[in-house]
Amino acid sequence: MPIDPVCGMTVDPSSPLRFDYRGTTYFFCNPGCRAKFSANPEQYLDPSKAPESMGDPEAIYTCPMHPEVRQKGPGACPLCGMALEPAVVTLDEGPNPELVDMTRRFWIAAALGFPVMAFAMAEMLAGEAIHRAIDVRVADWIQLALATPVVLWAGWPFFTRAWDSLVNRSPNMFTLIGIGVGAAYLYSAAATIAPGIFPDGFRMHNRVEPYFDTAVVITALVLLGQVLEIRARSRTSAALKGLLGLTPKTARKVLGLMENEIAIADVKVGDHLRVRPGERVPVDGVVIKGRSAVDESMVTGEPIPAAKEPGSPVTGGTVNGTGSFVMRADRVGRDTLLAQIVQMVAEAQRTRAPVQRLADRIASFFVPAVVAAAIVAFVAWSVWGPEPRLAHGLVSAVAVLIIACPCALGLATPMAIMVGTGRGASEGVLVKNAEALERLERVDTLVIDKTGTITEGRPQVVGIQIVRDGGPERSEDEILRLAAALEQGSEHPLGAAIVAHARARNLTLPGDVTFSSQTGRGVHGRVAGTDVVLGNAAMMEESGVHVDGMALDATALRAEARTVLYMAVDRRLAALFAIADPIKATSKEALDALRAQGLRVVLLTGDARDTALAVGRELGFGVTDIHAEVLPAQKRDVVRELQSHGGIVAMAGDGINDAPALAEASVGIAMGTGTDVAMESAGITLVKGDLRALVRARRLSRDTMRNIRQNLFLAFAYNAIGVPVAAGILYPFIGVLVSPIWASAAMTFSSVSVIVNALRLRRG
Repeated sequence: MPIDPVCGMTVDPSSPLRFDYRGTTYFFCNPGCRAKFSANPEQYLDPSKAPESMGDPEAIYTCPMHPEVRQKGPGACPLCGMALEPAVVTLDEGPNPELVDMTRRFWIAAALGFPVMAFAMAEMLAGEAIHRAIDVRVADWIQLALATPVVLWAGWPFFTRAWDSLVNRSPNMFTLIGIGVGAAYLYSAAATIAPGIFPDGFRMHNRVEPYFDTAVVITALVLLGQVLEIRARSRTSAALKGLLGLTPKTARKVLGLMENEIAIADVKVGDHLRVRPGERVPVDGVVIKGRSAVDESMVTGEPIPAAKEPGSPVTGGTVNGTGSFVMRADRVGRDTLLAQIVQMVAEAQRTRAPVQRLADRIASFFVPAVVAAAIVAFVAWSVWGPEPRLAHGLVSAVAVLIIACPCALGLATPMAIMVGTGRGASEGVLVKNAEALERLERVDTLVIDKTGTITEGRPQVVGIQIVRDGGPERSEDEILRLAAALEQGSEHPLGAAIVAHARARNLTLPGDVTFSSQTGRGVHGRVAGTDVVLGNAAMMEESGVHVDGMALDATALRAEARTVLYMAVDRRLAALFAIADPIKATSKEALDALRAQGLRVVLLTGDARDTALAVGRELGFGVTDIHAEVLPAQKRDVVRELQSHGGIVAMAGDGINDAPALAEASVGIAMGTGTDVAMESAGITLVKGDLRALVRARRLSRDTMRNIRQNLFLAFAYNAIGVPVAAGILYPFIGVLVSPIWASAAMTFSSVSVIVNALRLRRG
């Protein structure tokens, strides 16, 4: 697939947007990119000068409606004319240059346009009295002098955007504004300078009346709409700026007995940092000294502070409680979780939901249809309207052009997506693309991996059963100390679980140990002169230790999803260790909530069937919804089978072996505590790996899609009502004819109402 040399997007080779340069054909994703390339091809053929390499990434601007449009510095989108936004949100990006420019233009337009509007209102109210008191020809020239800078300077951006839309063959709201305001101003200027060129159909009160008030008020109102819209759009990045603001500016670096305050940018991997009570954790790392509770709600959505002790991971930006601890910095700068969250959400906000395709298709036909409606309105009023017919026809045509601006239609989806993904980030739900967010609402089947998703993914000792057969009695602590001392030299996860259990009890382990292991069976050796064997039944039989007397106990433990290890001391069976991967404390609550939402939940695991059934019983799974002993390559097949029966399937997992199934599912959901490849394959990531966040993700999907549908309804309903009314359909019945001024106000209101409705998503 060819790559657009301007923005780097993948382009369909059948695209008609191409340009031949020096014997090579280049393809483009939109007319704006083609226009930029044709103006200066060498700029984009030299990789060192490509837009992505020009200065800091903050300098790259993009369009919220057309994310494929990217350029260095602010400006207007060549496709829709909207003001571009920074592609990367930063805290120190300064005032929006487009907002500053539009605000200045608005106030100047308002100041110069007010006398024009005041005279028009006085003329409408006082009529002949004004004409007797003031020379209307002089008044017309004064209005021309005041209206010219309003239209040609304050409104100049609208004309340039209208021209760009015609050059790029991408008609948009500014096409209609440019035509409408331009027609009103040129007609009025001609009526003032050379009134004799107009036929009688344009004359009222023996003169050709100008419509400077229409031109200046529309310009001022559209400028006001731009100011309100840009301000409202800037609020859509509030969630990302809030996350960025969580990172402290400094950190306390520990150097022996000294502590120095350094800039956060100077923190290096491996540095030891002190976090005092009430401070924010500076970067990602691990606690090496001290204990505390840390509020992680700003990145996980969980309100309960998490206990931290030596070995516990901590995340940059989270808030320390009343304790103090020293941490080791493991990830700094753009590698921190907070930075990755901001980057992922920023990218997701620039993606398009499938529902937007409907709006895009309609918008492509909308502007030509509106121009045609304006022409029909002009002809109808010119033929059947009251005198002066041509003047009424012109006013009606301008009103149709202005009221039908499709800005609200274009904003309906991207504004909701931007706010929704920002809200998700603050709730511990990272959305990789808008398509995943839209599909999640329609999911009816959820496939969940067991290990690391439903369970902790780390084996733990859950029970030690002492064997009392008349031999020397040993306490549980003594048994655990001997076993942990032997397993210190093992890398097996079960051995690590025994060592961790001993350390949690603060047991002192003997140092005089000899160790030997047998793959698939267990370990044996001597601990402080005592012979110790730890392993499965085959290991015991090989060592001459009889385990038949404990067979029933072992079977009962296995039925409860426990792995059983036998331990023999001096050739006598001494204990049974029950080891399990514990179910996360929140899994049952989350699964019950998902089922209450109407989802069918399917358990998928490579574990033995007995273990899977035991876990399934505890969590309320039916037998038919449990797939056990599934190889990694078969997980994708299970997803495909469920899809073949008409299910819309989401897959939640955390491991490398889950990646193919995550990619195959309609929506892939990765645990933030899992592997990077799983998160790359998924459309949604749960930051903390807590399935309760999936409940929030489903709610977020429903709320966002509902908001999009509301926005589209507002946009469609507004145009369905506004265009006929502006064309004068009510005039024959109640004598109402919409002025272009009111049409402009209604157009501004429609755009702002869509944005305000999208901002409601922030409240959850």
